[in-house]
Amino acid sequence: MDKLIITITCDSTMSYPRNPYNPKGLEAIAEEYVRSVNAGASICHLHGPYTVDEKIQADGTKLSDLDIPGWAKLKELIKDRCDAIIQYGIANGRFPQRQELMKQKPDMMSVCFNAHDECFEYDPGYPPVELYGIHSREELTEYCKLTAEHGIKPEVESFHYGGIWNAVRMVNQRLLKTPVWTTFFLGWKGGCWTPPTPKALMYMHDHKPQNFNYNVSVMDPQAQWQILTLAIILGGHVRVGMEDNPYLSEGVLAKSNAELVEKIVRISKELGREIAEPSETRKIIGLEE
Repeated sequence: MDKLIITITCDSTMSYPRNPYNPKGLEAIAEEYVRSVNAGASICHLHGPYTVDEKIQADGTKLSDLDIPGWAKLKELIKDRCDAIIQYGIANGRFPQRQELMKQKPDMMSVCFNAHDECFEYDPGYPPVELYGIHSREELTEYCKLTAEHGIKPEVESFHYGGIWNAVRMVNQRLLKTPVWTTFFLGWKGGCWTPPTPKALMYMHDHKPQNFNYNVSVMDPQAQWQILTLAIILGGHVRVGMEDNPYLSEGVLAKSNAELVEKIVRISKELGREIAEPSETRKIIGLEE
């Protein structure tokens, strides 16, 4: 079994906007990532500056508008201070802007391999943030070609198993290199929802193609630690951070993302599985040096 790869995602302004410990400003967000890498994370899932469409657009989408220079600044602030793998997130950004982001040469880029239908309403009583968008196979083909041209490894976001079907199709067409790195999203509200249960994770684990490595993200404070523990036992990898769940335990907020990393490190080591450093992570997931 490979060592455990930990991904950290520090920005919870969309998922838990009332969290008083949300880092504010690029400097503070970068500091959170650096602390988390020092605590044991090796992949930084970044959300550079962005805004969300206020209404559904004429083309039927409701997505994010990206501040391209801000992403470059955040990447620079992190890379200047630690050896981290940079994964550009916000897969709900529009394709032309994300194409511009590729020129900044992140190590990885998140690509949603199924339709976007998300409903961020995790803070009770707070207005939900709705996101909609179709990621056609034509678009996915372009993502695969362009990331290959720029030397960027895609993170295949799979909110349900249709995302894996699309990825396998791209592998068969020799557009997506193996080993594929995919993230299974459990408990993320919206029309692409997969329940945050052990049975759901076992289903995804049992149907995983052999040449795929999988990561697990759980957007459910009550279920997250149990599901991630199961992922560790099964040989999968995990994602933690305030975006997914800012709670260390019921009602107890983490004051730093590093505390969330430290908890999953303790769990993994208690189970006898060591933590991958960034250099080891690059080899496991097939990042070109």
